[in-house]
Amino acid sequence: MSNQESKKALVLVADGSEEMETVISVDVLRRAQIDVTVVGITLQNENYAKCSRGVKIVPDQSLSNISNFDIYDVIVIPGGLNGAKTISSNSEVQKLLASMHRAGKFVAAICAGPLAIKSANINKGGKITSHPIVKADLENEYSYQEDRVLVDNKVITSRGPGTAFLFALTIVELLLGEEKRNEVSNPMIISSIL
Repeated sequence: MSNQESKKALVLVADGSEEMETVISVDVLRRAQIDVTVVGITLQNENYAKCSRGVKIVPDQSLSNISNFDIYDVIVIPGGLNGAKTISSNSEVQKLLASMHRAGKFVAAICAGPLAIKSANINKGGKITSHPIVKADLENEYSYQEDRVLVDNKVITSRGPGTAFLFALTIVELLLGEEKRNEVSNPMIISSIL
C-alpha cells in the first residue's frame, strides 16, 4: 500500500486546455490514490485556467512554485489545441519533460498534447498518436499510429476526449498494475466502453 501512496503525478493545465482530458485524468489518477498536483502554465487569470469549452479549472500550483520535480512518476499533458500550444511552447515545460523522460519517468499526452513531446525532443522516431488535427505536425518525426492509446519508451499518447478514460487507466496500470486499474475502473462502470 505504501508503494501505491507514494506515486505522484503532475498534470499541466493552461488556458485552452481540454477540460474532459484534464479532469478525467486527474479524477482517475486520484481514484487510484496517486497524489496528483495540477499545475497552471501561463494563465491569463492567475486563479484559474479557462479551458477550451469555458470550464474554469483552479490549479493547485503554478510551475514556478514547484522546486522538486524528481518526486513525480508521471507528467500528464491534456489536449485542447490552444492549451497544448501554450504548454508545448513553454521552455521550462520543454526542459521538464526532457528531464523527466531522461530520468526514466513517464510522459503522457493526449489529443494535441503530444505537440509538447515533439517540442521537448522526446522519443523522436518512436511510436506516437494524437488527435487527427495535429497528425501532420507529428508524422514526419515519429512513427504515427492511430491506436486509442499508445505506449512507447515510457511515452504514453492518446487520441482525444473519447479516449481519456482509457488513457488515464493506462497510466494507472503502468504505475500501479492491472489489479489497481481494475479496482478503479469497475466501480465507474466503464469496462463496456473500453
